[in-house]
Amino acid sequence: MIIHTSPLPAVDIADVPVTEYVLRHAADSPDVVALVDGPTGRSYTYGQLAGMIASFAGGLAARGLGPGDTIALMAPNIPEYAVVFHGAAVAGVAVSTINPTYTAEEIRFQLQDSASKLLVTIGMFVDTAKEAAEGTDVSDIVVLGEAPAGTVPFTDVLGEPISQVPVEIESHIVVLPYSSGTTGLPKGVMLTHRNLVANLCQIEGGLEVEDGEIALAVLPFFHIYGMQVLMNGLLAAGSTIVTVPRFDLEQVLQIIQDRKVTRFFAVPPIVLAFAKHPMVDQYDLSSLRQVFSGAAPLSAELAVEAGDRIGCEVVQGYGMTEMSPVSHLTPIGGFKPGTCGVTVPNAECRIVSPETGEDQPVGGEGELWVRGPMVMAGYLNNPEATAITIDPDGWLHTGDVGVIDADGHLTIVDRVKELIKFKGFQIAPAELEALLLTHPAVADAAVIGVPDEEAGEIPKAFVVLKPGQEVAESDITEFTRGHVATYKVIHHVEFAEAIPKSASGKILRRLLRDSGAS
Repeated sequence: MIIHTSPLPAVDIADVPVTEYVLRHAADSPDVVALVDGPTGRSYTYGQLAGMIASFAGGLAARGLGPGDTIALMAPNIPEYAVVFHGAAVAGVAVSTINPTYTAEEIRFQLQDSASKLLVTIGMFVDTAKEAAEGTDVSDIVVLGEAPAGTVPFTDVLGEPISQVPVEIESHIVVLPYSSGTTGLPKGVMLTHRNLVANLCQIEGGLEVEDGEIALAVLPFFHIYGMQVLMNGLLAAGSTIVTVPRFDLEQVLQIIQDRKVTRFFAVPPIVLAFAKHPMVDQYDLSSLRQVFSGAAPLSAELAVEAGDRIGCEVVQGYGMTEMSPVSHLTPIGGFKPGTCGVTVPNAECRIVSPETGEDQPVGGEGELWVRGPMVMAGYLNNPEATAITIDPDGWLHTGDVGVIDADGHLTIVDRVKELIKFKGFQIAPAELEALLLTHPAVADAAVIGVPDEEAGEIPKAFVVLKPGQEVAESDITEFTRGHVATYKVIHHVEFAEAIPKSASGKILRRLLRDSGAS
């Protein structure tokens, strides 16, 4: 067995609940601004944030919610996101974070699977939330901001502040983000206090966030990258976080210039805009210390081009929801174009040949396996998928093919897993294939990811029609549009005589990709 370890020194993992760790500077710096709503300027200091979290926790407890219960949170990036997330954690309640662009059908699945008893959202999503909540365990829809009739104002939930409810740090589930893992349908990823705190400790030294730094949070908090690296990681560092509900290049550039933002966390399409868009030259971005890209591969050429243009390092890391999420990062000054950086402290990696099962030495290519305290507790209600992803020795099989070089830097070169990465969001082919098979004219279907300069990958469907049926590509697009979030909609369709499959019935996606699909 060949185990690759981190070149960074080991760290002590704090043995505390996640909120205690995240708010560790609140008592010493109560007047420092923790969160600012970029569009409106509404803000909370660390003292105010701590107070709101304790009050929301008390309100949940007063409603009879505690350990063993789950609430759902469906909102864009706003300061109150941290209040709900950590208020639930203090009350011992798990949070299932939901993508606000989901359809009611997709939201209902997550509400039912997570057994959520409360859904917290904002006014513009209330109609979808109400539709999604039908037939679930959700008793109330709580609205941040102005609450329409039939919903509960967030302020009505606030109660007498309470301290952290006793929890077992190693096993108590804090959050249930949903991930497709390496294959299949979305699954609830069970992340414990230990998982979250461990990964915050593991990335702290590599990120080297200094006192007084200001970060811009464009990446969504419902996604593990935005949740942990931005929201929790930067709050734990005592930074000021400016939130925006969605990415708008002009607004982002203006905020970086006006607020002297020092940290910006991105995905490759945003880095592409920094490198290519003429608007960038109209703004002063000299305050930026580092742009950190994740969630999808970033080419060496694009990283260098963007970095040269804006005058700071543009680096990347690697992770998965199942790893809380970071297993590799690039420390400041450690930029190596095209790589995802080095293994985080207290974690181990193996590069294993998918063909032979043998460990690969430095420079060898194989599937990346990772072990460490940040690896999830498992998938909710799905021990079979958990056993496929994490082996008996604790190694998480990432599904990505990589190489670790002599400097300890990881480069991802291919994918074993079937997932499609659209601007960092996961799309499970199996989910779209199951949907296509419900179309009355479709006999069989397969979905693969094809390259796209802006999005990274987009889904393409191969469709076999039933005898005598005639369907246009636009019909398939409109059919998917009615059932899934916008980024999952299929815009490219190729009609086929048959779907290539193995003797066991498994779709041979590599044959579809190698057939010249584009």
